[in-house]
Amino acid sequence: MTSLALLPRSDWNATVAWHAGQAVSLAAFVRDIRALAAQLPEQGQVINLCSDRYLFALGFFAATLRGTITLLPNAVSAEMYARLHSEFPQLQALTEIACDAGGLPELRVGRTPDDAPLLQDMPQIPVDRVVARLYTSGSTGVPQPHDKTWGKLVANILAAAEAQWAWTPGPCSVLGTVPAQHMFGFESSLLLPLLAGGVLQPERPFFPADVAAALAAMPRPRCLVTTPFHLRTLLEAGVAVPQVDLIICATAPLSQELAAQAEKAMDAVLCEIYGSTETGQIATRRTVMTNEWQGFKGITLHDDDGRTWAQGGHIEQAVALGDLIEHRPPADSGCSRFVLQGRLSDMINIAGKRTSLAYLNTVLNSIEGVVDGVFHQPTDETPGIVARLGAFVVAPSLKPADILDALRQRIDPVFMPRPLVFVTELPRNNTGKLTHAAMQSLSKDLTGKHA
Repeated sequence: MTSLALLPRSDWNATVAWHAGQAVSLAAFVRDIRALAAQLPEQGQVINLCSDRYLFALGFFAATLRGTITLLPNAVSAEMYARLHSEFPQLQALTEIACDAGGLPELRVGRTPDDAPLLQDMPQIPVDRVVARLYTSGSTGVPQPHDKTWGKLVANILAAAEAQWAWTPGPCSVLGTVPAQHMFGFESSLLLPLLAGGVLQPERPFFPADVAAALAAMPRPRCLVTTPFHLRTLLEAGVAVPQVDLIICATAPLSQELAAQAEKAMDAVLCEIYGSTETGQIATRRTVMTNEWQGFKGITLHDDDGRTWAQGGHIEQAVALGDLIEHRPPADSGCSRFVLQGRLSDMINIAGKRTSLAYLNTVLNSIEGVVDGVFHQPTDETPGIVARLGAFVVAPSLKPADILDALRQRIDPVFMPRPLVFVTELPRNNTGKLTHAAMQSLSKDLTGKHA
């Protein structure tokens, strides 16, 4: 059976991560992995709840070595715990501290003593072993599970590294503002440094000053893995941010204006990622330079029955993309090139005029004084009647007329929001997304409270 190394490195003294202010060598990391793996069942499932990125990595690689599948729901709740426990009765929770694990038995994740022996023997993992089950975000409904095998997962990360490290002097120390439980955070803030020669940083800073401090403490080259929402918050805070060699951004559309601001503020290259839980990362672009995406090597796109399908490379099986794709001539390398026209679920048609919610959201959030905002198309149960668009906005310094006047300059009157609802904040999850359930709840709670 074909296998791949658990960690594709040869220098056992090389620093692969930092934890609790100390450098962790490859030999020490493998020692920690082996010690934890011995405590896990040979088969079954675990749910990794560690927020410390090093301990999360330790839990994931230990489960991978043992043959235990790591379940990674995008968000945890009492309902999610109950559903997973019902499906997997022997499910255990990996935790770093005592926490509310929904009644699941807990296994505490921690490091081995420094005086424990170091063995220079790299474990091998079968390429067809299912090592993770990730769940979609639920932004369009109920989260769906997708299994990832070791061989395809490694291929995904190596393809991403080839595209992303090309912008840097070499593999980077990587800091993430996104959780490791999310597909983007899992790939870019955890697997990218560990499987592609970088150095993992354990923190997940939230406040802008903490992000800046964590970056300043890292050796160069430095990489920041973040989202448009987190990036905008960091830039608007006005804190001094040290030079960053690479910014990797995903989870929502990113405007060229925000990308340019980020590159200037951090003297960095910003690389935007296109992908999904189903496909993993499949394309990238430097947003300030082009609106075209270039696919990873080995990934092919083709249209069938009104949808664009992606397959090949690290994709487990052909996947119908959720976006409207405009194909462009392939690059000289043969890699696909394309432009996104919007998410299929976002496309709306009112009075014969079409646009996308993503475009409307970009216009809304570009208005000076708007801190955050989102358009919403409520479900209308009246046959033949198209529900009018509404919008929720965080803009404490503005009046409704200010926003409506600005919108009239850039969007068709049929897409003007009625109602326009002012709120103190939007119910974004820890990756900056607004789930379908959160928007439905917000819409119901604020009925009749609009400006």
